[in-house]
Amino acid sequence: MRPIGFSTGALALGDAARALSMLDGARTTAVELSALRLHELAPLLALLPTLDLSAFEYISVHAPSSYDAAEEKQIVDALAAIVPFGWPIVVHPDTIHDFDAWRSLGALVAIENMDRRKPIGRTARELEGIFKQLPEARFCFDIGHARQIDATMSEARFLVQELGPRLAQLHVSVVDAMSRHDPLSDEAVAAFRQVAPWVPEHVPLILETPSRPGDFASQAQLAADALSRPSP
Repeated sequence: MRPIGFSTGALALGDAARALSMLDGARTTAVELSALRLHELAPLLALLPTLDLSAFEYISVHAPSSYDAAEEKQIVDALAAIVPFGWPIVVHPDTIHDFDAWRSLGALVAIENMDRRKPIGRTARELEGIFKQLPEARFCFDIGHARQIDATMSEARFLVQELGPRLAQLHVSVVDAMSRHDPLSDEAVAAFRQVAPWVPEHVPLILETPSRPGDFASQAQLAADALSRPSP
């Protein structure tokens, strides 16, 4: 059965421990530990040895989404602590200044396609050069970003067809015109189903939908329905 869960950043901004406590008993099987803001990274890494993550089949970490070039090596060195765990590290392509630094993390790097605010990394063609620089890197497919870029879902299909062998996980949410993440809707589910045939059943789904405990089951079910492969 496909692992499905939430990003901690969607549930409790900057407070992974609180987000995990919210998920206690929720029967989710995947989690992304978010350090989307640079100041969140060190506390998250310090917290790791104290966390009980035994309920999760799949765990990933989201690297900071904004920092200066001078801070990059320190960030990569800190994230190297994740290497023994083997957890994918989600990285925004527009944050990369030194490809050599990230190349040292090999296949743990999972490059995410971007929303319309970003100057690069939005389409398969724009990601092509990134993966040439990081040949071992995998792909975090943000289907909400792809739908925002092209509501017809043509670019979404192209992304997953071109980069399917690299798929590590999906980010699932509605991304609005202001690039905010919203809960899943029936319209989004219908759009995402156009891509489902190219998403292998083992690839985890990470919801970035702002949710309360009472919404977890319904949002997870909508994600599962949206990305389930149709029966032959």
